[in-house]
Amino acid sequence: MINVGVIGLGMMGNTHLDVYANLEGVKVVAVADRDPKRLAGEDRAGGNIEGQAQGGFDLQSVARYAEGDELIADPSVQVIDLCAPTPAHLALGEAALASGKHLLIEKPLARTAADAKRLADAADQAAGLAMPAMCMRFWPGWTWLKRVIDEQAYGRVLAATFRRVAQHPGGPFYENGDACGGAILDLHIHDTDFIQHCFGPPRRVFSRGYSKITNTVDHVVTQYEYDGVPLVTAEGGWAMADGFGFSMRYTVNFERATAVFDLAAEHPLTLHEPGKEAQPIELEPGMGYAHEIAYFLDCVRKGEAPSVVTMRDAARAVRIIEAEAQSIASGEPVTFESA
Repeated sequence: MINVGVIGLGMMGNTHLDVYANLEGVKVVAVADRDPKRLAGEDRAGGNIEGQAQGGFDLQSVARYAEGDELIADPSVQVIDLCAPTPAHLALGEAALASGKHLLIEKPLARTAADAKRLADAADQAAGLAMPAMCMRFWPGWTWLKRVIDEQAYGRVLAATFRRVAQHPGGPFYENGDACGGAILDLHIHDTDFIQHCFGPPRRVFSRGYSKITNTVDHVVTQYEYDGVPLVTAEGGWAMADGFGFSMRYTVNFERATAVFDLAAEHPLTLHEPGKEAQPIELEPGMGYAHEIAYFLDCVRKGEAPSVVTMRDAARAVRIIEAEAQSIASGEPVTFESA
């Protein structure tokens, strides 16, 4: 049995608790949050996608701490699942890594690229395993896309377009750009990371965007330049009007087919090939959160470092985001140094 402690009982913390409750061979033994109402289960954060943060976990059944450091020091905890707000990632992440325990840490890895590098460096020296929770690398339909790109099942990619837009989630954390980093860091980073997962680090980024709710970028469109792919773009933002909800899509045009994913569709993933009717692709059940957590726990059981996503990958994603923000500020393309 693997004993887990979850730090942070916001939307993602509650979503992770739901996942653990449905997995075998793992037990949540402790939680931590500075909000006494959340810690008591009187106030539960909801999600922006159906299936997130269902709130069925009984918080009264586990040890409860006001401070993450107290949970990290709990000798019964083997795996620390860090879902605290982004500004707390560096201090708590370093403490977790120094403890010798295993660490699953939510995205973005840190508020800045410099802090993200510190965490990746610390993970290299840690006794325990560490993995960033970049859920799109595990999301049904997106894992399919990565596989067919690698296999060139439908030829080369000619164009790939990703779109993740929503109404603002609300709340003081997401209204504070200095804390959350705006949509460019908190939301759009999902697609930035998946793009590097599929194609590697971009040679250059060229971005446009604006602020609406925070003092940082709330809506961004970026072109990622590659030598081998003619067109790769991503749009992300949380500046849509109230009532818009959440939209997650991609369209990838191969030499011999076009793949379309729309989270809201009856059949989220559809393949279009010349001379054939559109074909719905059957997807494995579940959301990326469940698959990423199951994968990390399997790594812990085997004592094998995660390879689907690494701390270095997550740190690089933050660096790419900072290059995108620099491009918006300057109005010019920014060359990305991948080293």
